[in-house]
Amino acid sequence: MTIRWDTVEADLGMPLPSDYKELAERYGPGRFCDYLSIFHPHGVVEFVNLTGPVPGRVRAHLRKDHDEGTFAVPYDPDQLFAIGSTDNGEYLFWITTPADPDAWHVAVNEARGPRWFTYDGNLTALLAAVLDGRTQVPQFPADLLSGPRGFTPSHPTLWKPEPPTSHGPVDTAAIRAWAQAHGYDVPARGRIPLEVHEAW
Repeated sequence: MTIRWDTVEADLGMPLPSDYKELAERYGPGRFCDYLSIFHPHGVVEFVNLTGPVPGRVRAHLRKDHDEGTFAVPYDPDQLFAIGSTDNGEYLFWITTPADPDAWHVAVNEARGPRWFTYDGNLTALLAAVLDGRTQVPQFPADLLSGPRGFTPSHPTLWKPEPPTSHGPVDTAAIRAWAQAHGYDVPARGRIPLEVHEAW
């Protein structure tokens, strides 16, 4: 998959780790273990798009939690960049210090809770350690590896409306005959009552 990293990094205003670039180019957008989505420059919806609005929204929530003391955020929210999410609502973050992106580590927060997990390595190393069972992220389900461990690519889903059902002309004589045979009182002419139509 061809990705214009110069454009992506210019949009984000920061360089990106080389391990992430290799991961994104090799796998494309998708999910690991049918649970964990890594944000991608070609994410099929805005919620998993690296350059979409989610990283900024998440950072704003963290800043609010940090400033109000709602949940203890162990890092300066301005140094956290959301790079993935889970079906349960956790986020994975790059800790964007030091300046060299290849030295960034990864943190995972607890959805609707105070716990944080920090991995002393890059994103690709974390994924490999989780998928082969060497590392258990406390926020992830204990049975995460009991299902498929692979990667499922994401594809855009085009919504197609159902084709309109076409009803031919209504045979009112047939409805009247049916209604009379089933004990409904219908006039010989004029409008057939709605309840008779619905019953028919």
